[in-house]
Amino acid sequence: MKSIDELSADLGFTTAKSGAERTVTFLPEPARAPRRYTVISVDDHIVEPPDTFLGRVPHRFADRAPRVIETGSGGQTWIYDGQSLPNVGFNAVVGRPVAEYGFEPTRFDEMRRGAWDIHARIHDMDLNGVYASLNFPSFLPGFAGQRLQLTTGDRELALASVRAWNDWHHEVWAGSYPDRIIACQLPWLLDPDLGAAMIYENAERGFRAVTFSENPAQLGLPSIHSGHWDPMIAACADTGTVVNLHIGSSGTSPSTTDDAPPDVAGVLFFSYAISAAVDWLYSGLPSRFPELKICLSEGGIGWVAGLLDRLDHMLSYHDMYGTWQALGETLTPAEVLQRNFWFCAVEDQSSFCQHERIGTDHIMLEADYPHCDSTWPNTQRVIHEEIGDLPPEVIRKLTWENASRLYHHPVPEAVQRDPDAF
Repeated sequence: MKSIDELSADLGFTTAKSGAERTVTFLPEPARAPRRYTVISVDDHIVEPPDTFLGRVPHRFADRAPRVIETGSGGQTWIYDGQSLPNVGFNAVVGRPVAEYGFEPTRFDEMRRGAWDIHARIHDMDLNGVYASLNFPSFLPGFAGQRLQLTTGDRELALASVRAWNDWHHEVWAGSYPDRIIACQLPWLLDPDLGAAMIYENAERGFRAVTFSENPAQLGLPSIHSGHWDPMIAACADTGTVVNLHIGSSGTSPSTTDDAPPDVAGVLFFSYAISAAVDWLYSGLPSRFPELKICLSEGGIGWVAGLLDRLDHMLSYHDMYGTWQALGETLTPAEVLQRNFWFCAVEDQSSFCQHERIGTDHIMLEADYPHCDSTWPNTQRVIHEEIGDLPPEVIRKLTWENASRLYHHPVPEAVQRDPDAF
């Protein structure tokens, strides 16, 4: 495995130029895509704007809370508690040529504005034909909010920063367009009891999801097998808050050897989803909290049918290991996977024919704006090419209905009937 922080600092990881040779090219503005489907994307990302924390932390933390400064080399960087967290726009590369794709940009004006401005984001969703979107944090907080909490030794500052991010998301990002953005919160990772209380508070405010770590042990935190996280998991199950496990939320990227080319990590990135699925399944959390809803974000669906087959094969080993019997679970592991887990597809064209085996009600779609994997501005076309020949009732579930039900995010009847209605 490789640290995502190390990868983002490696300017040679992709062919994109750096330093004086670096160029920033914006492609021509795309035309509004023809709309065939009503679409909810369950995996897009935010680049936090410079004013995210401004006025949202106690005055005593104002000079140590995250803020953006200009660098001597002409870039911009976040400063947090005296430390520089470089790369203000982690992989926010939509609207630029593929040859320039990397872990840059280093300035806000090097990104398409929709990456960090909510009004421009809605504009880009309209261009792309995406009605609603769930947005994950970017490099600054970390996909599970870990960087705000583990970078500083001041727990009060960390807590104030996490609360400020959630307040900003509630007030500005989701709050400006509550019908278009599904609110997703950062968790408090340093105290599960306080973390649970915050989940209850945020559920009251309208947050439908929490982004959590696929493997907190990789972050130096207790594992999901320890029982440590039970208060937070209970709060999620009780409030219907979806636990989103985004690939990379353990702070690492899968690889094989230190000298493997970058393609290896790129191809294997989805493999963390299957690892997380098995790990969470056998942790007993879905069995102890049967109402728990777990979404494997950006993990794809191509591996799910094979995992179900393997889980069924492993039934013959239950007496050997004893783990499943100890849970007192009446369902098989495959049945629990199909009950408690949801799966997200970007481009899985050969896998949608297995939707019945995977669970038609548990598959959702994503656009991954503004990252290099994004299908923007061609999401409607890609969806049509991948699932356009499926029965209309299946297409309806995959494109928006499953996401609407899981995240309790209603879609107006007019938009349900006509994707041009928004």
